[in-house]
Amino acid sequence: MAHWLCRERRHQTTGTISRFDPRFWTVNFPRPMMAAVTTIAPDALRVDCAFYRQNDLAGLIWDAEDRHDHPLLKYETARDFRACRLSFRWRSGGVRALDAINGPVLTIEGRDAAGQARSWYVRLWNYAQGAPEDARVTIDFADLKGGFMLPAEADPVWAGDVDRMFFSLVPPGYTEADAPLAAPAEGWAEISEIRCDGAGAVIAIGEAVVPEHRLGIASGYDDSYNLTPARLLRNALYLGYRGAIVHYVGMSHYFRLSGGVASLGGGALNVACAAWHRDFARRAKELGYDLIWSLSYELFDAHCPEAWKQRAADGAPALTGWSPPSTLLSPTHEGAMAYLRAVAAAFVAIGTAAGLAGKFQVGEPWWWTMPDGRPCLYDASAVAAFAPVPIASIRGAKSAAEIATLDAAGAALATSTAALCAAAREVAAGCETYLLAYLPTVLDAAAPHAKRANLPTGWAAPAFDVLQLEDYDWVTAGDTAASREGAQAALTRLGYPPERQEYLAGFVLKTEDAAQWRLIDAAADAALRRGARRAYLWALPQVMRDGLVHWDEEDDVTAFDDVLFPLALGREAEVAPEFSTTIVTSAGGSETRNVAWEQARTRYDVGPGVRSEADIRVLLDFFRARGGSARGFRLRDPFDAAAGDEAIGTGDGVTRRFALVKHYGATVRRITRPVAGSVSVRVGGVATAAFALEGGDIVLDAAPAEGVAITASFAFDVPVRFAEDRLSVTRSTFLAGAAPSVPLIEIREA
Repeated sequence: MAHWLCRERRHQTTGTISRFDPRFWTVNFPRPMMAAVTTIAPDALRVDCAFYRQNDLAGLIWDAEDRHDHPLLKYETARDFRACRLSFRWRSGGVRALDAINGPVLTIEGRDAAGQARSWYVRLWNYAQGAPEDARVTIDFADLKGGFMLPAEADPVWAGDVDRMFFSLVPPGYTEADAPLAAPAEGWAEISEIRCDGAGAVIAIGEAVVPEHRLGIASGYDDSYNLTPARLLRNALYLGYRGAIVHYVGMSHYFRLSGGVASLGGGALNVACAAWHRDFARRAKELGYDLIWSLSYELFDAHCPEAWKQRAADGAPALTGWSPPSTLLSPTHEGAMAYLRAVAAAFVAIGTAAGLAGKFQVGEPWWWTMPDGRPCLYDASAVAAFAPVPIASIRGAKSAAEIATLDAAGAALATSTAALCAAAREVAAGCETYLLAYLPTVLDAAAPHAKRANLPTGWAAPAFDVLQLEDYDWVTAGDTAASREGAQAALTRLGYPPERQEYLAGFVLKTEDAAQWRLIDAAADAALRRGARRAYLWALPQVMRDGLVHWDEEDDVTAFDDVLFPLALGREAEVAPEFSTTIVTSAGGSETRNVAWEQARTRYDVGPGVRSEADIRVLLDFFRARGGSARGFRLRDPFDAAAGDEAIGTGDGVTRRFALVKHYGATVRRITRPVAGSVSVRVGGVATAAFALEGGDIVLDAAPAEGVAITASFAFDVPVRFAEDRLSVTRSTFLAGAAPSVPLIEIREA
């Protein structure tokens, strides 16, 4: 498999859209209110809102610059709206009407004709014809005025340099006070018959289509609630993802609030979330996708009832590292679990109503562990359920009583997940159930008994239909050994064969770490090679943000045959390391040197090793088997093929993987083809056999402590290929005692 991080569109397929296309509007709003935008027709959109506070305000936004779509699929940046005339029908309910004070306003943010940043506020009622809740609005950006009363308060708009514009929606009880509404309120607005006329009415948009490939995609509502489902699914489809989408419903935007906390009053889901997911499910069905609804035990802390939270022995709630934090629901609290069961049923019901097969994932259910190792097994419900003994830290050895507590916690967790799956099956008979386990935490080598609580044997097959594994901490650290060992440990403990396993690869939290996609892509490929039936990238919003393009690569595109060149090299074999340096000499004789390569690349001519007709037959056979220059192979360099006691790293207490290198003074050469059986390793000066060799990497069984030096000795080969696709040898060459020319060139593998 292969990937590319696309930064911008260059020469890929481009189409056009009408400016103000309903699919590309977004919403924004303050917590804890909720809003969602959906496309209800090719020329229409709808915004649904859940209001909780008097100063809640939702913005329906059109951005002049596309900051959301994948670079291959973005619409062009177009800041000048003066040649545009926008018209639409406005209908609304449960929000301030067009004619009211603080009614819908079009806010335009940008710069004036002099380049000074400013905003204009255009009262829509001034440009409407009809009733306050059902009117036709026409906006000519070349002749547009802000202000409440026209013409007395007219503020002419200069729409030649706009960043964004948005319509505001507020509840009927709106004030500027940061105080609760007398009661939660729901409202909506529909903009239909959207039409943009004028010379600026059409803009370009990317329409590159990546061929369908083997990887699936995951999505997360908390990362994409502000987009239309049509927009999100367009990205998935055009980027080649097919089959099932793992959709994490999130932990901070789906809930309905009562008294400031999550509640089942009026239904599990708020009106905006329900509207968004109905549209998402319907469109997924139309495009041939399945949806795996993913629900975790995680909930936004500020709106979680206190009694529902897992707690440490001192009563501290389980809080994640997000800002603001989320918390973990206690598997033994009936109120919390009844709430989760209702949420699961609500989402699965949305899917079945859209004609989708029932698929439900319990996502990363666990008992939380504090950063200092304290397990959160001590909320009141857990104490009542299994009387946990004090455990100072989940790490290290455990007494019999502590082990019994962890086993009891695991049994309680398994009971809660079984009930959650049963709730999904009540809505969708035959619903396929999935368990997602995060292996770096539940199989932490420093906490050998953590799996008793967080990978309980009550999850063993056939408790779920499919086991899904995730291990992105190992992946982004390059610890492929831990990934492989973790998958085997999960198989041993829970018994799900590879054909009943799936793998979630990723994710990249920050855009500055986008280079991690290389490791993630490789991890997905490794999981498929282990026999997992499906691998998914986590997650679509990050794929869009970083411009990841994935495609299935034929094996021979970057093929390497792990075989040694079959002939011994003669004394006259040529070895020629080369660099690439550009030298510019000034008129005065001084030089400027630009070094393009950090390391030398070596060229060889191995013709002098070919001394007989038998050798030439071997050479020709070998050349044909490699397809000329198409496939690489190993070469033993006659002058440089060994390294002794080379420094390959320093311990930090976490890292286990270290790359083999050879030093040439201050220059470091990456070694990717060590000779099997030749590698010896010292940790802190002491020889060790507790390591595995993976390609050109040493993977130690245990991470060396902070500051401990790691060294290695080894023999190595050079990865090379034939430099040309043509090899010319004649019988007369040997009769004359001359050697043919057989040029090879080093392959840069790292």
